[in-house]
Amino acid sequence: MVVLNICRLYLYIDLTYLESYGHMCTNEKGSIMAETNLSEIMELKEKPLAELKAKYEELFSDQKAPSNNKVFIWRKIAYRLQELEYGGISTETQTKIQQLIQQYDPINNKALRPDAAIENRTKKQDLSRDKRLPVPGTVIIKEYKGIKLEVKILESGFEYHNKIYRSLTAIAKEVTRAHWNGYLFFNL
Repeated sequence: MVVLNICRLYLYIDLTYLESYGHMCTNEKGSIMAETNLSEIMELKEKPLAELKAKYEELFSDQKAPSNNKVFIWRKIAYRLQELEYGGISTETQTKIQQLIQQYDPINNKALRPDAAIENRTKKQDLSRDKRLPVPGTVIIKEYKGIKLEVKILESGFEYHNKIYRSLTAIAKEVTRAHWNGYLFFNL
């Protein structure tokens, strides 16, 4: 659902520019956006929050507006009006989005660490690699008391000042001279 909303964001025509370029807006078939639709959307921009919330409930099957942010609600309404006029994301596109999420999960970097590679590892390797860590080769940058710390993630350890460490906790302890949880110190 989150990626679908992100895709909607990328597909969304920023209506703040439509005041001057409205005549150029076209749908998928190449037909120009109806002037009435555009003018209706631009009129909504000037409406008070209470009227926008009422319009939101009308367009979204009696759902309450998710926010009190006037611009956010206006954009959701504008997108919905365009969706009703020109059609939304097709089921084929939604299916493709879900497939891409499964294959290239941006949160967990599954494209860089596919499940097949994880299954081929031995149990010892699985235990030594924490899922909270970024992929090997990533550099963690943190500023501590005006000093810039750069820690490179290795396949089995960490590199800091050309020295290899087994844990982030050891690096945090060397830097601060106090015991720190390494993941907490480096905000992982």
